[in-house]
Amino acid sequence: MLKGKTALVTGSTSGIGLGIAKSLAEQGADVVLSGLASDDEVAALKSELQDTFGVKVGFSGANLTDPDAIEGLMGYVARDFGGADILVNNAGVQHVSPIEDFPVDRWDLIISLNLSAAFHTTRMAISGMKKKGWGRIINTASAHALVASPYKSAYVAAKHGIAGLTKVVALEGAEHGVRCNAICPGYVYTPLVEGQVADTAKARGITEEEVKRDVLLAAQPTKEFVTTEQIGAFATFLCSPGGDGINGAILSMDGGWVAQ
Repeated sequence: MLKGKTALVTGSTSGIGLGIAKSLAEQGADVVLSGLASDDEVAALKSELQDTFGVKVGFSGANLTDPDAIEGLMGYVARDFGGADILVNNAGVQHVSPIEDFPVDRWDLIISLNLSAAFHTTRMAISGMKKKGWGRIINTASAHALVASPYKSAYVAAKHGIAGLTKVVALEGAEHGVRCNAICPGYVYTPLVEGQVADTAKARGITEEEVKRDVLLAAQPTKEFVTTEQIGAFATFLCSPGGDGINGAILSMDGGWVAQ
């Protein structure tokens, strides 16, 4: 379905981003991975995707908080892959603290990586998409693009910003074959969350299953984690002909969190 297309997925060396990259590669898209990983880890990921799906795979460890580094990343994708036909803005970071104690440097980092980086990649990718008459921009937002939680001021602000950016880009690309949408997951069981479960269980003196059900999944009526495979499949659908009519949508994948 996506043979001949190139997908740039930021934050794709693990977790949600890797799940999306694998799903797109399965449909024939060449993939450029972007994130933090050792040389050995990158080599293993590239080999896995190339050998499993027979696609071309690239990698960049560009610092996405630096606009000049992002320009270098986009230049690499243009030179070696003919530009990004699919852009998935997924890279992000989190910090939890009351707003009066929220470290300013963490605020700046979260806004830069979770929001500004998506602006920079998009502004550099969309012209090429318009010229080709086809493009897909998918932003990984969060349930926190629609609702708030205490102690997450920077993250919630950034994700609300991603929702607004998504709508603007959707309008600007609408008549040029470019579609822009945001996927809003609830809690996803990634290696990072797995570590948080163990730490929380130890700190609270409860079982890991109790942490999952009563702490992390308290807001999700299904009491089930969203999986990286589900998000990857959804992102791939948005790149399919069946997703052509979806544009500027803020799409929940949260087990019913925001329905409450």
